[in-house]
Amino acid sequence: MPSNTTRRFVPDVPLVGAALLLSIFGVLMVYSAGQTENPTFVAKLWRSQSMWLIASMGIAYAISRASVRLIEWMTWPLYLFAIALLILTLAFGSGAGTAASVKGWLTIGGKRLGQPSEIAKIAVVLMLARTMAANRTVPKSLVELWKPAIIVAVPWVLIMLQPDLGSGIVFVGIFFGMLFWSGVSWPLLVLAASPAVSLILSYSAPMWGAWFLLLLALVLWYRPFLAEGIFLVVTNVVTGIVAPLLWDRMKPYQQKRLLVFLDPNIDLKEAGYHVNQSKIAIGSGAWFGKGFTLGTQKRLAFLPEQHTDFIFAVVGEELGFLGVATALALFLFLFLRIVRVAERAQESFSSLAAFGLLSSWFVHVLVNVGMTVNVMPITGIPLPFFSYGGSFMLASWLSVGILLRISAEGRGRVGSLAI
Repeated sequence: MPSNTTRRFVPDVPLVGAALLLSIFGVLMVYSAGQTENPTFVAKLWRSQSMWLIASMGIAYAISRASVRLIEWMTWPLYLFAIALLILTLAFGSGAGTAASVKGWLTIGGKRLGQPSEIAKIAVVLMLARTMAANRTVPKSLVELWKPAIIVAVPWVLIMLQPDLGSGIVFVGIFFGMLFWSGVSWPLLVLAASPAVSLILSYSAPMWGAWFLLLLALVLWYRPFLAEGIFLVVTNVVTGIVAPLLWDRMKPYQQKRLLVFLDPNIDLKEAGYHVNQSKIAIGSGAWFGKGFTLGTQKRLAFLPEQHTDFIFAVVGEELGFLGVATALALFLFLFLRIVRVAERAQESFSSLAAFGLLSSWFVHVLVNVGMTVNVMPITGIPLPFFSYGGSFMLASWLSVGILLRISAEGRGRVGSLAI
């Protein structure tokens, strides 16, 4: 029962408004994506996307009426449930679209039930928030990061076994975003990320060498524990050595995607087809676009996965720079609003959870928009509120529901409820 001090719940209108406008924008673009010269099943997907939006908003409202204390209490069960779903997905998973070879969708009896990785992202954010909020001091060494690292590593390994590089990148973004918000210093963040940086730069010996010298200088300046310093140096050297071995173990399509990222013209008919058609579509939109539903690249089915991973290219072709700027402005407004929610949260758990959800969406937008213009490799990552997909829409609005509760309690508009 609510206490006598409980006040009427007042939603965060700017936050809900931004999310709703993005969702409506997205449904309209899913509808447009289905308007092709030769109609396919995509033409009807806007209806199911609309139904998912309505259902997700209802669930978000229910979540927003629970207390932050209850959400925190449910963190462990949700985290374990997400891990169980990821394990089941490895056994019964299937792929779709640009991720056809990835076991990312839990499939039983030939029917895809959704992507457990989307629920896992929320679970990891809440679990990290709970664990990091329990610390009374800000971590100042790598050893102190072992708990957050394990929380992220378990689902990350299961995700990479699918293998789903896009979702794996999101988990890494959540980890470092929440460490940053918790107050971890930038030198420690760089040191923690150094093995991954070494892996990325190992394709070029000069660049890796320059990075390694910079890392040595940072270690000498920051002065971590001797064992940590030795571990960092050895790990980065080993990473640079094993990178060619990892490359040889990658599947051919994965190698092609990375090579196409470096040079889209090396395979225009196959691996480079997606990104080149996307760039043509966006470039042809110019300032004001070709008109809603009138994109020629889309209508002639030259643009691949136009209702999911490359839906942003439809925005660029049909609505031009004006449409792209509007979509990005809405995302920016939503992100800034979440930062405001995180800043005025009443407790560390709430603040960290809000910023963690922001980190997840930010990585999604950065990578998805980036891959449509070839500044990011193609990873099959959807655009929040835009890309077609029931489980992704549901997860996005679950996050909105959590943010609404955090915002309400942060403003003191509603009292806490007992578990």
